Amino acid sequence: MNKKISRLCFAALCLLFHQLAHAQSVQVEGNVLAKDKSPLVGVSVSIKGSSTGTQTDMQGHYKLQVKDAANAVLTFSFIGFTTHQEPVSNRKVISIILEEDQKKLEEIVVVGYGQQKKKDVTGSIASISNKAIQDVPVTNAQQALQGRTPGVDVLANSAKPGDEPTVRIRGTRSVTAGNDPLYVVDGIPYSGSLNDIGPGVIQSMEILKDASATAIYGSRGANGVVLITTIRGKVSKPVVTYSGSYGVVNTLGQTDLMNGQQFADMRREARRAIGRYNDNNRDSSDRAIFNPQELAGIKNGTSTDWQKLLLKQGYQTNHALSVAGGTEKTKYAMGIGYFKDQGVLKLQSYERYNINIGLDQMIGSRVKVGGSLLAAYSNRAGETYNGINNAIRMLPITSPYDENGNLVTFPNNDSNLPNPLLDYVPGTRTENRKRFRLFTSLYGEVEIIDGLKYRLNVGPDISQYNYGLFQGKNNFDLLIGGGDATARKTSGETIAYTVENILTYNKIIKQKHNIGFTGLYSVQRQRGDSSTANVRGVLVENQEYYNLGEAQNVTGVGSSLGTWTILSYMGRLNYGYDDRYLVTLTMRADGSSRFAPGKQWGYFPSVAAAWNLTGEEFLKGKRNIDNLKLRLSYGRIGNTGIDPYATQGALQRIAYSFGGKGVLGYTPQMLRNPELTWETTTSFDAGIDFSFFKGRLTGVLDYYKQKTTDLLMPFLLPYSNGFNSVLQNVGATSNTGFEIGLTGVIIDNPKGFNWTMDVNWSRNRSKILELMGGKQADIGNAWFVGQPTYVYYDYNKIGIWQSSDKIDFVVSPPKPGEIKVEDVNGDKKIDANDRKILGSPQPDWTAGTTQRFSYKGFELSVVAFARVGGMIKSDFYQNTNTLFGRFNNLNINYWTPNNPTNDFPRPNANQERPVNYQSLSYFDGSFFKIRNITLAYSLPESLVKRWQMSDLRVNVGVKQPLILAPYRQQWKGVDPEDVNVIGIDAPATWMLQFGVNARF
Repeated sequence: MNKKISRLCFAALCLLFHQLAHAQSVQVEGNVLAKDKSPLVGVSVSIKGSSTGTQTDMQGHYKLQVKDAANAVLTFSFIGFTTHQEPVSNRKVISIILEEDQKKLEEIVVVGYGQQKKKDVTGSIASISNKAIQDVPVTNAQQALQGRTPGVDVLANSAKPGDEPTVRIRGTRSVTAGNDPLYVVDGIPYSGSLNDIGPGVIQSMEILKDASATAIYGSRGANGVVLITTIRGKVSKPVVTYSGSYGVVNTLGQTDLMNGQQFADMRREARRAIGRYNDNNRDSSDRAIFNPQELAGIKNGTSTDWQKLLLKQGYQTNHALSVAGGTEKTKYAMGIGYFKDQGVLKLQSYERYNINIGLDQMIGSRVKVGGSLLAAYSNRAGETYNGINNAIRMLPITSPYDENGNLVTFPNNDSNLPNPLLDYVPGTRTENRKRFRLFTSLYGEVEIIDGLKYRLNVGPDISQYNYGLFQGKNNFDLLIGGGDATARKTSGETIAYTVENILTYNKIIKQKHNIGFTGLYSVQRQRGDSSTANVRGVLVENQEYYNLGEAQNVTGVGSSLGTWTILSYMGRLNYGYDDRYLVTLTMRADGSSRFAPGKQWGYFPSVAAAWNLTGEEFLKGKRNIDNLKLRLSYGRIGNTGIDPYATQGALQRIAYSFGGKGVLGYTPQMLRNPELTWETTTSFDAGIDFSFFKGRLTGVLDYYKQKTTDLLMPFLLPYSNGFNSVLQNVGATSNTGFEIGLTGVIIDNPKGFNWTMDVNWSRNRSKILELMGGKQADIGNAWFVGQPTYVYYDYNKIGIWQSSDKIDFVVSPPKPGEIKVEDVNGDKKIDANDRKILGSPQPDWTAGTTQRFSYKGFELSVVAFARVGGMIKSDFYQNTNTLFGRFNNLNINYWTPNNPTNDFPRPNANQERPVNYQSLSYFDGSFFKIRNITLAYSLPESLVKRWQMSDLRVNVGVKQPLILAPYRQQWKGVDPEDVNVIGIDAPATWMLQFGVNARF
């Protein structure tokens, strides 16, 4: 018995020692080399399934303690190389050679009418991925471009739900024609609102900036081109994806207005300035300038915040459900989406429903057909409602409610100050714009012989809208001056189609010569018509704008039609030798129906060359240089710039007396000019693309110079002609700029902390080179040769006149407390000749950055951008700074005899606005914004698989949490971001958002 126990103990000990022997820590070391046997520095070496790891040193050598050496697996990962896994199998020395990641080296980008390897691109093209688009919660595609790539300037027009920003690529070129870029969605030119495309269906966006990239689009490429590619299916089992988010929206701040006490003091000072306030008898003086309601409010300490009464917390919600997959023959992707943005003003919202379908089908081995469909239905409420403008004029010493809690129509018996809360009474004001759009891109492609393909693109595009506005008799606008209920109804339909025939040929000869040809014949046509009706005297107000025929008066009826066609031919030749020397030649001819016969055709050539230096012998073996490419391009691109029928002139109806009776006649409204043709931009670009340290640092540098001629501008005429101008091709502008874009992998540790960074910087300078008739200035339009295309031309405020100042003006001498403006010509008087160029909205430079940090399952992203320099004009300081005491005023530091400030003038009850009040509106437009901060967490793979999912990610983010700007911090403004003028409209907001992304 004892022998059996001893044998069992001996066997157990042997088994224990065996397990300990296998579990003991073993030091494994070795070298990690590239294919050319050079050592790789900084390669991550880790044990699969654990957090244990290290990195290779300067000689590519590593050492690592490994437990369970019999079963452990080492993972080797490095940027620009494929990840490699190697079983340890009890070995103590393991050296490997990592293979370069060819997918990264052969990255594909979308170009006009096709795709190219990134290393073969000769033009200036920037790409924005789906991940970058999803970094920031946005309503439309344009917002996703803000601060993401150099040379693309995106500015919000307002904070209203559904409003679209303004996009400028490499500045402005045209003075009166359009400066918006051309958008192309899945190969089909796209016009109209980009709100119709949900950002969630976008796979990538490419921005074409130079002539080589944009000349392929001819007469519509002068302002740059944005290519949008929607999500397509791929070879995989069906993958179901859901993303959803909900955010609460709050104001970023309110306009700083006077409170009750401050307003009362300001009105007293306004009367004191004209000798109508006796400080020795304040009670009597107050009774003379305040009505009983106002006096009661002052006595009770009333200080109503009218803005706060109108504002409330808004929300934004976004949901998308999609399924994608396919086989080698059939690939599909489809999804549905819902988005709503409820503004902080009750009457403003934007709601959208989306459907997207993408299908690609192979028929045999040479024929491929497919297409995409994007359908959207949206409703935008309150697009013209401006409750803030109404609220900021209201007196804080009055109350919106009576003693019974009912709204008071005129809180202080002023017919120009009705109660803005009346608009919130159901049925008082209704405004909706409902849109439906169906945008499709269908194609068929056949490979005729190896390398030769014919493709047919057909893009029908149908959109409809219905707009209605009803204002009841108690509406704020109608109460001013009185009036019956009004209604307006407008509807329209646009039907467009694009047909493109594309022939491509690609051939590699003797492994050295790469030849590519693209030929195009296309037709694009658009027809839009609309009708509108306006009525007054809607007796049954709950019918709103749905029964216009029952109104008492029809105040306006109109309709319109616009049709245009563009016929195009294009040829592009690409040649590459040994992946080192690249040349692209492009020629496009466009014929536009917008111009008169004989002027309809325009021709737009371009040439570009690139040199891949990394293919040269003197750079071979330089392991720290992955890619170094020099680019040059030169070409001409155009801008149609005018509406249909502009060359034909126009008539307008007028009423006149004939024979003692009122009759209708017609008179010319616009002179015809059959000589009009395109604006043309000639563009030069020099650039460098580079990638160092196996992709850890990549970037692009660009310098460009553009000249636009044949500007479509009004040529001034003597008034004796009956017209003061006629549209002609006169004038020229130029744009010069420099752009830098960098992407860096600062820390790369697959098992630990990672940090990547995108940074971009750009500077653009535009100026007018020539005006009509050789003039140096057009003061009426504020156009000046040698200055930017948009400038602020006004009086220059240099302070406030003080009691101690020597005033020696010969005409209208100013008084102490009035605005002191610069006497530019020194003639001792202030008149129109003393206006000067104060500045321009054009910034000195713009920049943006995206920072991404990750640690295990956590990921933090921060997106920010800045504009430095430039000037803004604020309507708040012009229209809400009257200082005469009838309306509330900005809470400013104004001049009094006891407060001799140089900031703002003295209140004056005899002046509806201060003398030279416009000069108070100009401010430094610099700002820095954090657009978004998002913290996300991906749940562990083991947990996700247990729930039969492939991925589950939750996130929390804050949108626009910070604005640093002189206009905001120094001058109490809210948001300096706007195109040219800071309007009085919906306030800027910030949002706290929670979201989830799931994949099955």
